[in-house]
Amino acid sequence: MRFSLSFFSSLDDAESADRYGLVLEAARFADENGFTAVWVPERHFQPFGGLFPNPSVIGAALAMVTRRVGIRAGSVVLPNQNPLRVAEEWAAVDCLSGGRVGIAFAAGWHPNDFVISPDNFEKRRELMYERIPTFTRLWRGKPVACRNGAGEEVSVLTYPRPVQRDVPLWLTAARDVEIFRRAGAMGMNVLTYLVGHTPAELAEKIAEYRKARAESGHDPDGGQVTVTIHAFLGEDLEEVRQRVREPFIRYLRSFMNLMDAYVRGARKDLDPSAISPRWIDYMLENAFERHFRTSTLLGTVESCSERVAALAKIGVTELACLVDFGVERELVLERLPHLARLAEQHA
Repeated sequence: MRFSLSFFSSLDDAESADRYGLVLEAARFADENGFTAVWVPERHFQPFGGLFPNPSVIGAALAMVTRRVGIRAGSVVLPNQNPLRVAEEWAAVDCLSGGRVGIAFAAGWHPNDFVISPDNFEKRRELMYERIPTFTRLWRGKPVACRNGAGEEVSVLTYPRPVQRDVPLWLTAARDVEIFRRAGAMGMNVLTYLVGHTPAELAEKIAEYRKARAESGHDPDGGQVTVTIHAFLGEDLEEVRQRVREPFIRYLRSFMNLMDAYVRGARKDLDPSAISPRWIDYMLENAFERHFRTSTLLGTVESCSERVAALAKIGVTELACLVDFGVERELVLERLPHLARLAEQHA
């Protein structure tokens, strides 16, 4: 099992003076302690994840403070981007990092993200699949045909040329098993989440991913299955529970606000404001307890070790440990050695 660090903080919890300090310091720790990669997302126009409007910008900063650890986008919303720009930006990060870039592509899901390219929202999945080969062609130094400002067809290459001939690529999949199958058929890795799946459901989707790889002529045992999972460890299980309970619930509440905006835009027949605050509090409390027990690395090295082993057994090959969900920065950094110890046990 490989271990990486992942970031997706809510601005509700971000410190005003040094909002990227945790990302940079944790990345240095990951670099010095054998972690595989550091993942940063793409989010727009919402406090939830709002520190990360462009993962290539953060990736360039990470390239300057690390030497070994992979620098990955989790994820680039490709239907909302021009693949030429994506190829240019990430090739620059690849050069700055000496060839350490990896990219997950996603179709996107929130209508408000697509104010950048509103006509692309309804066909976002098709556009993602269409644009991946364009990106790959550009990355490999092959020209693509485009229309210039004069309306002429021209052939263009992107620069700078990256260090890696082939950049590792992931497809981001949530609950839809068809995306797992498509990732397998395309020979890509897959980035997913433990929240929203039972282990049994995730195992079935990973099996479909492996089957699709085999049917399309790819090594069925190749390809990475990366799972994002909230992580915070300590010496005492109850102490950890008390440390993370309030920030985790606050983090879930921020996510609910994001979902509220999504529901208002996508489901005119639903009114999220009709749900009483007391019922929301009750749901959040129960969600925290469920996640703490079943779908996180919140606890001790000993209490989480069995969960890591179980995930490895169903085919997960990498855990992207999300550490910036609201616990104080210095405490997160102080506890990272526990996570390194868990990683070492499962190397």
